[in-house]
Amino acid sequence: MNKKYVVRLTDEERPCLEELGKKGKAAAYKIKHANILLKVDANGPNWCDEKTADAFGCHVNTVRNVRQRFVEQGFEAALERKKQSSPSRKHLLDGQAEAHLLALSCSEPPEGRVRWTLQLLADHLVELDLVENISWKTVGRALKKTK
Repeated sequence: MNKKYVVRLTDEERPCLEELGKKGKAAAYKIKHANILLKVDANGPNWCDEKTADAFGCHVNTVRNVRQRFVEQGFEAALERKKQSSPSRKHLLDGQAEAHLLALSCSEPPEGRVRWTLQLLADHLVELDLVENISWKTVGRALKKTK
């Protein structure tokens, strides 16, 4: 199979990758990416993607993506993970809702209560239509950030 992205390591890059793999002090994914680059090097072993994926216990797409990032974005980008373009989940509380939550938690508790509980705060945020629904744990995490 013809490879669309051909990796050719320079004389400076090869020892750097070998050292990264030998030391074992970096993140596991970084060591794996370094080993992948060493094996798919056209000036070296020139392994195919399938053989490389089997050798390092990863998916063929991982090998292909590391190869592509090396050719398109360079040495450092190939060693790192792909950056997320957008977060997996959007935050329930935006800045305005967090400010409202903080102000609410500092205010007087409802009648018949000594203090605000996290569940009371969560229920009150839903009543005020600041969020559609929210758990007390999320409220706790938001308040923990502000101490």
